[in-house]
Amino acid sequence: MHPWIIATLVAYLLGSIPFGYLLMRVFRNEDVRATGSGNIGATNVARIGGKGLGIATLLLDLGKASAAVLIARHFYTYDIAAAAAIAAILGHVFPVWLGFRGGKGVASALGVFLALTPAAALSVLGVFILIFVLTRYVSLASIIASVSFPFFAFYFVPQRSAIVITCFLFVPALIIVKHHQNIRRLFAGTESRFGGSKAAA
Repeated sequence: MHPWIIATLVAYLLGSIPFGYLLMRVFRNEDVRATGSGNIGATNVARIGGKGLGIATLLLDLGKASAAVLIARHFYTYDIAAAAAIAAILGHVFPVWLGFRGGKGVASALGVFLALTPAAALSVLGVFILIFVLTRYVSLASIIASVSFPFFAFYFVPQRSAIVITCFLFVPALIIVKHHQNIRRLFAGTESRFGGSKAAA
């Protein structure tokens, strides 16, 4: 099989592992999609299943995406690794196992970018933490971090092939689009802060 096909297929399958859903099923015997925001990501898992399961979901979602890119970088080129990054995020956001209804891709995006450009990823993580500490909005921190990522990425990564540019623009754009409901609530003043009573992130 062609290297691009192998790398992207492996990355998609790794990215599509729904750790938040699986952890809630195993440890709480609940369907995370039926409670709170209905999202399978770490924020909703933490609100429903507790901080321990939320942290586990965060680390596993980050790890699976990072592994997908690191595998591609080990065997193939940086361009193929960038394509694998896109595939891993698509796997998380649209997992075949859950009817293509997955998470919003924030933790997984951090994972792929830590593997592709650690300096840019850590810079964006700093932006996320700053906004979150100031506002307690996970959604707002995720959106602003996503907007800032391409600026850091293009500064730290001199290689500018079409697939790399696509990766650095598409992944943040997808995350922002997946937060469209959060954006509406932020403008309406009804978005919940982390630790609040509403589970809308």
